[in-house]
Amino acid sequence: MTIHHHIVQLDEKGLRIDKVLANLNEEASRSQVQMWIKEGLVKVNDEIVKNKHKCQENEIITWEIPEPEELDLVPEDLPIEIIYEDSDVLVVNKPRGMVVHPSAGHGRGTLVNGLLFHCDDLSSINGVIRPGIVHRIDKDTSGLLMVAKNDVAHVSLVEQLKAKTVKRSYQAIVHGDISHEYGTVDAPIGRDPNDRQKMAVVDGGRQAVTHFEVIKRFGDYTHIKCVLETGRTHQIRVHMQYIGYPLAGDPKYGPRKSLDIDGQALHAAVIGFEHPKTKEWLEFEKQAPEDFKTLLSQLEKKS
Repeated sequence: MTIHHHIVQLDEKGLRIDKVLANLNEEASRSQVQMWIKEGLVKVNDEIVKNKHKCQENEIITWEIPEPEELDLVPEDLPIEIIYEDSDVLVVNKPRGMVVHPSAGHGRGTLVNGLLFHCDDLSSINGVIRPGIVHRIDKDTSGLLMVAKNDVAHVSLVEQLKAKTVKRSYQAIVHGDISHEYGTVDAPIGRDPNDRQKMAVVDGGRQAVTHFEVIKRFGDYTHIKCVLETGRTHQIRVHMQYIGYPLAGDPKYGPRKSLDIDGQALHAAVIGFEHPKTKEWLEFEKQAPEDFKTLLSQLEKKS
């Protein structure tokens, strides 16, 4: 079991406990959260509660998430590009189409399966199915990811993410002609109440901030750079849709008619962080994959 704690904030006051927990556990469905509560895995101020419990400010929620131990992690010789490696951290360039860690629907072929083939020293803090994983990028997003090789490094990298000192810069192609050069989207993200498979800008969601800058305009499309201040699930995809410029090729948040690319045109181009042990600043950059560059070339010819 992994034990988590959360102090109820003012904007969560009056919300049902299952809704608050669903927002805090972005991977879990509302029904999963309700099952945890029914099984007595959730306590408020050290007392077991029911799903209908209305949260009050400063209440302490404690919950346990059962580890899915039954998943058999198999090391696999997968094409993973290692950008940097030492005894504490790895930086990898994840290809489009690869899931970061195993889940019920993806037991094989994930980045974790490939990492386990490459090395057997990964941090254990995130449980059995996520060794080394301190942050993720979506299956169809390509680019740079930092991985912890021991628990000390893991704690350091997570703390840097919480402190918003990790540099994360993305390249994206969006629908529409963005008229201004720069912008910031500061809008809370949580589960979409109308579709639990999606995220959305919602009241009571977790704070999410995305900064963007126009690189080039192509009339119907715009090439942009996005810098993450926070790292919520699907953050760039949700935020750009929210302001009317959804990502090209995005099957979940974009229009049906789009550019020909297998998944959203999004690439994690830059990652920068303080080395957990040496405290040296490390920063890496990787160009977008060929399919992304092909789209830019096609747009260039048409404009």
